[in-house]
Amino acid sequence: MNLFNNNERRIGPKVGKENITSTNQNNFKPKLYEDRINFNRMKMYRLNRVKDQLLKNDIGACILFDPINIRYATDTRNMSIFSFHLMTRYVFIAANGPVILFEYPNCEHIHKNNCTIDQVREVISWDHFSWGNNVYDKALEWSKIIDDLMKQYSSGNNNLAIDVCDPAGINALNNNYNYKITNAQKFLEIARSIKSEDEIICMKASVKTAEKGILLMYENLEAGMTEEELWSILHKTNIENGGEWFETRLLNSGPKTNPWFQECSNKIIQKGEIVAFDTDMVGPYGYCADISRTFVEGRKLGDYQKKIHSLAYENVKYNEQLIKPEVSFREFAEKAWQLPDNCFDNHYPCQIHGVGMSDEWPFIPYPDKDYSNGDYSGKFEENMVVCVESYIGEEGGSEGAKLEDQYLVTKEGLELLSSIPLDKI
Repeated sequence: MNLFNNNERRIGPKVGKENITSTNQNNFKPKLYEDRINFNRMKMYRLNRVKDQLLKNDIGACILFDPINIRYATDTRNMSIFSFHLMTRYVFIAANGPVILFEYPNCEHIHKNNCTIDQVREVISWDHFSWGNNVYDKALEWSKIIDDLMKQYSSGNNNLAIDVCDPAGINALNNNYNYKITNAQKFLEIARSIKSEDEIICMKASVKTAEKGILLMYENLEAGMTEEELWSILHKTNIENGGEWFETRLLNSGPKTNPWFQECSNKIIQKGEIVAFDTDMVGPYGYCADISRTFVEGRKLGDYQKKIHSLAYENVKYNEQLIKPEVSFREFAEKAWQLPDNCFDNHYPCQIHGVGMSDEWPFIPYPDKDYSNGDYSGKFEENMVVCVESYIGEEGGSEGAKLEDQYLVTKEGLELLSSIPLDKI
């Protein structure tokens, strides 16, 4: 469905708006946090969290392909987005042995003096882009290398965990060797869920970077600019302050805000329209700032806009009070704020989710009658970082409101990591 007329779209950049208005946060530099971060301590904490999960679950070794998992376990990154869709790098981690990084050709020098890496080898890949009709031969070659590593470093344990791997690689292992392959993602998600002191500082730097960009967006929002022009302000702020990339492009205006989950476009923002966005920003040090706000062009909500924004605000503030260590996910879901009936079919997929280097476990959905639509068996723990989400969009409504805040779970309850008020309009 076309939600805006052709005269409400623009191709190419807007002429004349060359300078972005400054904010009082322009003196913020994420590097100021670096004196408080012990990077080697953080690296070893994360690697040991992974190894502890392998040992607890009787796994001899794991192979990680997901760039975020590799970053967590080794603190190495190299062309992350590229390696999301091609097998350009992976890491072998023995529970009681070395960490061997398989890196893109001629990139081994990048990782000198990294305390988490024992050895760097050139990658053996088998994607069609690189190898064409030789894919299966290369997958067989890769499986032989893995077999050699398992015999050397996990000779008494044939349990091997892999996070993501295409069928050619899995089949090469299954058809030629006797390993019990299990999904490594569970172990990585659990490892990543409890943050160290150094990780928390990294996350605060990322959130502050996002908020610098959000305030610039707030100050520069005006009718006549496109959604993409407004969104680009956050991207620029992230990159110039040491940030990395974005998981989504979720910024919408006017009728595109209901239902949610349309990405930004060259739609021109009109006078008085709501503008809602979700940062999903991987910022400095590889940590995610996941904050949602709903602004309005002209900074004055209409009656209907005020109604939906107030409901979203109430939703977040109510649910944040329920979270503390030892509270089960089931108990939270039972006590959580109830969506209005005319908003339920448009609800956001979850009420709470974890966050670290990306959106992470836990994920607590709106429950069905018998709680069979998710895993409610866990509990909140100290030093988890979680996001409380709300989307209010009535069925058939003209606009919707999206709000979200990011918190650290402490002994006393929640510490709010984001400082821009939910009701900053």
